[in-house]
Amino acid sequence: MAQSINIYMDQGASFVTTFNIVDANNIPLNLSVYTPKSMMRLSYASTTSYSFNANCFVNGAIILTMNAATTANISSGRYVYDVDLTDSGGNVSRVVQGIVTLTPSVTR
Repeated sequence: MAQSINIYMDQGASFVTTFNIVDANNIPLNLSVYTPKSMMRLSYASTTSYSFNANCFVNGAIILTMNAATTANISSGRYVYDVDLTDSGGNVSRVVQGIVTLTPSVTR
């Protein structure tokens, strides 16, 4: 089952966050063998999506990023997101999910 983690982003600013995925013994999983994919949407049924740049590492880290130009073009508000990992056999696992709160920018 996916971890539920809410994240916060600032409109018009670069975004980066890291998740650390561990096994039941708190040992980091080798995620370098997976292909990550992560998106956010206004709702689960929305057809419009915004993709995060996602990278996986040997030490169990998943890093999501989005550049300032992209966040500037997204309306502020609450969104849903998740992170899926695909293995070499095509099996997909959702490892993180939650709410994204995108706060509006004052400086333009």
